[in-house]
Amino acid sequence: MAEEGREPEYEAPAAAAAAAREGGGDGEEGKEGGTEAEGVKEGRKRGSGIPLAAYFKEESNVVADLEDSQKVALDELKQLLRVALAAGGFPHPPPPPPPPVVQEENKVAEKAEEPPPATPEKVEEPPPASSEKVEEPPTAAGDSKVEEDAADKAKTVVREKEEIPEEPPKLDDDSARVEKELVAAVTVAEEKSGGVDEGVVRAVDVVEEDLVPVARVEVFLWGVPLLGDERSDTILLKFLRARDFKVKDALEMLKNTVIWRKEFGIEGLLEEDLGMPELEKVVFMQGHDKEGHPICYNVYGEFQDKDLYHKVFTDEEKRKRFLRWRIQFLEKGIRRHLDFSPRGICSMVQVTDLKNSPGLGKWELRQATKQALAVFQDNYPEFVAKKVFINVPWWYLAFNRMINPFFTQRTKSKFVFAGPSKSSEALFEFIAPEQVPVRYGGLSKENDVDFCTSDAATEVFIKPSTKHTIDIPASESCVLVWELRVLGWDVSCGAEFVPSADDGYTVIVQKTRKFTSVDEPLLKNSYRVEEPGKVVLTIDNSTFKKKKLLYRSKATIVADSS
Repeated sequence: MAEEGREPEYEAPAAAAAAAREGGGDGEEGKEGGTEAEGVKEGRKRGSGIPLAAYFKEESNVVADLEDSQKVALDELKQLLRVALAAGGFPHPPPPPPPPVVQEENKVAEKAEEPPPATPEKVEEPPPASSEKVEEPPTAAGDSKVEEDAADKAKTVVREKEEIPEEPPKLDDDSARVEKELVAAVTVAEEKSGGVDEGVVRAVDVVEEDLVPVARVEVFLWGVPLLGDERSDTILLKFLRARDFKVKDALEMLKNTVIWRKEFGIEGLLEEDLGMPELEKVVFMQGHDKEGHPICYNVYGEFQDKDLYHKVFTDEEKRKRFLRWRIQFLEKGIRRHLDFSPRGICSMVQVTDLKNSPGLGKWELRQATKQALAVFQDNYPEFVAKKVFINVPWWYLAFNRMINPFFTQRTKSKFVFAGPSKSSEALFEFIAPEQVPVRYGGLSKENDVDFCTSDAATEVFIKPSTKHTIDIPASESCVLVWELRVLGWDVSCGAEFVPSADDGYTVIVQKTRKFTSVDEPLLKNSYRVEEPGKVVLTIDNSTFKKKKLLYRSKATIVADSS
């Protein structure tokens, strides 16, 4: 599924402050989302738990909606990318150059040309043909001969150099030079206000003229080309927002991401079978929020299973495989659920369940989580629309209040914390009940033959010491199916069919009985209707607390057997 330094539930205060960037993207300053007091007051009033600031509202990716300074930054980044791709893309850092062999040969020739000291004449044996070393002549009388030998050897070296085919121009050096010059130009332009600096445009034009003509390289991120596609702006805006629209920093982050994906082998990883089906209950995608963002659930309490923990984390090789699995899961989720068109959904909601989460003693889990989140933070900017922590213990809420000043306003606006009694309400603030899994207070469950997430549920609050009735009408023969749940239960519920005819008889469908929190989370029933009428559900809340009721129903027409 980036943003992301460390998961707060496992780290010390300073590390948790770094983890906050997971919700907001690395290095963001962002926009103000309202004061903290206003956000907390609003969250408590709406029953959603405790947000750190007013709720985050995702920015538009439509270029026309951007501020002028943001449009300028986007155009400058495109210009930089255009030049970089024309020069061969984002190459890996060049390896150190080999030792200069030719220079050594030149040194030998130069050494031979130096006048030797005057010494007694001595007959010198000719050197072997395979040896390239030139012996120093012992006498001045041999100067002419030595000079001739040195000249011959120098000519030989020149001929050898001419025979060696000339190497093609190195794109790595050109790319580095182009990028350095362009980044320097953009840095100067960023210090000025107003529109695009003409000096930057001239600098880019000059550099483009100096480039060696090569075939343009296309670079893709998550299946989207960086230039030339309507979705390209969305990708580039992610990196710009993660770096507060500082073009130089955004380009560096983008370059590092492209290089990392090549080194890690992301495209091959998508097809790799890592053989870890047990982790599907730890991290899974289910449903969408009210704005259409896909939802990713992280249930670290599953690692209380010692066998699972041992299989995933006990040595470095296993932790590396977990990291590859987690990145593979995120990559598949991005390609399957996100749409990078300007008006599309391009981020997720992350829900982290802290119930029964392993403590600080699980060093291996902390290490693996830290590694994964570091990768997310550096290479997946702005992929989290909201981060909701549920079943949060009381001490964790107090802990986050202490580190609150370390968070940027933008990051705080993405975070919501809710204790066990408020977790369902916190989710319902952003997610419709029919999209929330049953285990978290909603109605969504796998392999449901009667309802699906498109069947909307109704939410009702039942006041203390009152009864609430639900009428499900039927005008013809059909089968009525309904399901309901009361958060926390501790209420009585019954159902009966009341015919429309005055002379009809009321039929008890379900006897009234009391339901508690230990009962089944959902109450589902059905009734075959043979005549016009309605099914009446009665819920009696005899407690002194208001209760939240969720219900939905549907009718299936029965074919006439005659």
